[in-house]
Amino acid sequence: MRILITNDDGIHAPGLVACEQIARALSDDVWVVAPETDQSGVSHSLSLNDPLRLREIDDRRFAVKGTPTDCVIMGVRYILKEAPDLIISGVNRGRNAAEDVIYSGTVAAAMEGTVLGVPSFALSQSYAFTTKHAPLWQTAIAHAPGLIRKVLSEGIPKDVLVNINFPDCLPDDVAGVAVAVQGKRDQELLRIDPRHDGRGNPYYWIAFERGGHTGAQAGSDLSALNELKISVTPLRLDLTDEPFMTRLAELLG
Repeated sequence: MRILITNDDGIHAPGLVACEQIARALSDDVWVVAPETDQSGVSHSLSLNDPLRLREIDDRRFAVKGTPTDCVIMGVRYILKEAPDLIISGVNRGRNAAEDVIYSGTVAAAMEGTVLGVPSFALSQSYAFTTKHAPLWQTAIAHAPGLIRKVLSEGIPKDVLVNINFPDCLPDDVAGVAVAVQGKRDQELLRIDPRHDGRGNPYYWIAFERGGHTGAQAGSDLSALNELKISVTPLRLDLTDEPFMTRLAELLG
């Protein structure tokens, strides 16, 4: 089985090393094509106005000056002489649950693999932002190969990718696996944090402002992670809201 791995944290990210270990537990034919620099939050963007720069680092290991989506296209359409059998994106530093999937370059890389007809997984390792401790990569490394094998044995439907988040705990403390819906956060808002540099010129950071937390929706990816379970969420490429489409057809047709 030929596996292409990528990420959005960049070619030097420790999560990519973890992803390689996961891939090599599944196959000896592993290729790495990852962004030259951190591309977190770029979602499914393509580099259309800038050329892609490709750097061969080692055998079957490449860095692309571009987005995670660029990396998947470069890997599948140019670097690999034959299409991969599997794409694994990650392991992301931090969870990609709830609304994160909209912004995530990790999820977008798996989405692009799905667009290209390759079974694809997005893997993310939760960690505590409050304590700032390093992600427990060993949790993803220990549990991901078995999960991927089971899902592949069943088969992934066309135009569907699998988003897996590992809880912030040691491998032996994982409380199980939850097949979960995409959740929604309580009262989390993006805000602009204005600042000034040493010369008095203004600059701005996009920041998060959290309000009161009333608990994650039961059955969601957030709820699973709170319970120290691995969340497994299938995501569809088709974003059509069929119930509202029917109502619009009645209204406008």
